[in-house]
Amino acid sequence: MIRATFLDHSGFLVELADVCLLFDWWKGALPPLPEKPLAVFVSHRHEDHFSPAVFSLADGTRPVRFLLGKDIRPTEKNRARWGLTDETLSLCSFLGGNEHAEVFPGVTVETLPSTDEGVAFVVGACGCTIYHAGDLHWWHWEGEARAWNRNMEVNFQRFLRPLEGRHIDLAMVPLDGRLEGAFDWGLAYFLAHTDTDTVLPMHQWSQFALTERFCALHPELAPRIRPVTAPGQTFTI
Repeated sequence: MIRATFLDHSGFLVELADVCLLFDWWKGALPPLPEKPLAVFVSHRHEDHFSPAVFSLADGTRPVRFLLGKDIRPTEKNRARWGLTDETLSLCSFLGGNEHAEVFPGVTVETLPSTDEGVAFVVGACGCTIYHAGDLHWWHWEGEARAWNRNMEVNFQRFLRPLEGRHIDLAMVPLDGRLEGAFDWGLAYFLAHTDTDTVLPMHQWSQFALTERFCALHPELAPRIRPVTAPGQTFTI
């Protein structure tokens, strides 16, 4: 069983039988954490995905590991700003795209490059595969040049290729209304090219009606979508 809590924006707490996974938490109340190992994932440095408050979770109450996109740089200046001690730094791995790491025994992470900053995460744990996209998305902006948008399309599809046909139990994928008529392209492509059971839309900037719009446009995909409607909402999958 998977229990997922939507924290806000792109932040989720995912509880599995033997481990908890925390993704891109920067906003929203964090529920009480069970006494299990905790893997903290930060896809990239943008302020709507990363807060140095995550490092306070290394408080000695449970085993903790931090998996962060390589664009989050622990320079001396940043370490001072973030209150990042040597002890906590030793619990951190900074990952680029197309890397693999063991987080805890039996818990693995694979990264994909992003079409923006940082990485996307594919986590294997407790017999489940969990995907968090970060900002890996089909960003199609009306104000950009045709060549820029075409390059984005090619890169998005290329970066997702390692997931082609793979079974994913739970995926957290952007559904961003700022893309206007292209808001549904990325999620529709993802679902068409992966064997994903359940998607929790994210990065909606609190425009939660986007999920209803997506399902109306793609009724054949709607059964695989669980609408996210408010911070603190929980899902049992």
